[in-house]
Amino acid sequence: MTRSAAGTEFVWAALGGDPALLSRLSTVVRPGALDARLPVRELARACVGACALAGAELTAVRTGGNVPGVLVDDGAVATAFVSERHLLVDGRAPVNFAPLSRFWRTADGWVRTHANYPHHRTRLLESLRLDADASVETVAACLGERSAAEVEDTVYAAGGLAVALRTPAEWAAHEQGAAVARHPLLSRESVAEADRSAPSAPARLSGDPLRPAAGVRVLDLTRVIAGPVATRTLALLGADVLRVDTPWLPEDPDAHADTGFGKRSTKLDLGVRADRRTFEDLLAGADVVVTGYRPGALDRFALTPEALAARRPGLVVAQLSAWGRYGPWSGRRGFDSLVQVATGIAAIEGSAERPGALPAQALDHGTGYLLAAAVLRSLTERSREGGTRLVRLALARTAGWLVDGLGRPDEERSEASYDPEPWLAETDSDLGRLKYARTPVSFTGGPADWARPPGRWGTDAARWA
Repeated sequence: MTRSAAGTEFVWAALGGDPALLSRLSTVVRPGALDARLPVRELARACVGACALAGAELTAVRTGGNVPGVLVDDGAVATAFVSERHLLVDGRAPVNFAPLSRFWRTADGWVRTHANYPHHRTRLLESLRLDADASVETVAACLGERSAAEVEDTVYAAGGLAVALRTPAEWAAHEQGAAVARHPLLSRESVAEADRSAPSAPARLSGDPLRPAAGVRVLDLTRVIAGPVATRTLALLGADVLRVDTPWLPEDPDAHADTGFGKRSTKLDLGVRADRRTFEDLLAGADVVVTGYRPGALDRFALTPEALAARRPGLVVAQLSAWGRYGPWSGRRGFDSLVQVATGIAAIEGSAERPGALPAQALDHGTGYLLAAAVLRSLTERSREGGTRLVRLALARTAGWLVDGLGRPDEERSEASYDPEPWLAETDSDLGRLKYARTPVSFTGGPADWARPPGRWGTDAARWA
């Protein structure tokens, strides 16, 4: 058994899937796809394969037929895992990292910062007592005089984002690293023992292509990449996905263009009574709620799993975070690039003297497909058993699986490079002419593309389609 096959088997078991269904899955291997020192290719295959198999399983539930065959093509997977790099908007390529989002040498090592959003850039510079227009050179000189640990603590205390480079051994010895290692790759549980909601058999599915999540309503409270990738996948499979953002946080329009396919997008301020009533009306009709904010950040709006289950029995609640709901960093913000630095990935892909990075933001994309898979499997289980379901994932836990759970890559690193063009497409949209990566989630009779392109962020009506 290859490591990628073993990885898919491991993920499918974690999702509670029937191991017999793994025989429905086949893989097309392409040298040069997602080459890395770590088994990124194997992680990507496993995450996408499990997601596609969960979609195929739900298709069988809704058609009354057999589980369709699933195909995982390295080319499609590798292209999708860097979808943000392939995006073109009227021929223009986005800037994926701002000038102050990068590695910096410190007095004793390295840190990486994330300052793509204006408020994060402001907090970074304020924490260092630098002017708002400080240059890269000025920031570099400032950080070069401090220790990496001091920078990490100072910037986070000010609400910014900076993480010191650690080796895998240093992360394992860190209190947060130890807390993450004690938890499974993903957690699945029932919410509220008092909830005896009956099995909810979905309507019979028909049509071409087959979209197994058709009729499922998803409230999408996620941002950046991992959560939006999950809900973009649910939209591909037919779900009515409504992304809800606060008007007080900015969004990168290019990030929305990349991950907004198939969805609608609205803005609601949950601190305003009228908007809160609108949200409660949406919740009353929802089947799934996906959140991607820091643990506890939404609790003041009564959006804990228990509170949601009390108001909407039978709901599927899916939660995503950077560092997990446990340990001293549970309340910290985080992004894929920072998790790579903390967990030892950057040291493995480069060295402690010169850090590197994965060939894709694989923690984000991989966790996104895992999250979608967990939702799809929860929908299947709910149709048979009823109840309210809760699934939780964390980028740091996916990182731990990549470093310690998959072994070495199946194939040696290759000088060959695959051509992504077969998995790219173009469409007109309200945002302009888009060139984009097509989905890697593929099963016989299923969709090959989204039913609609992204619209303008935050401009849709706050109601179900």
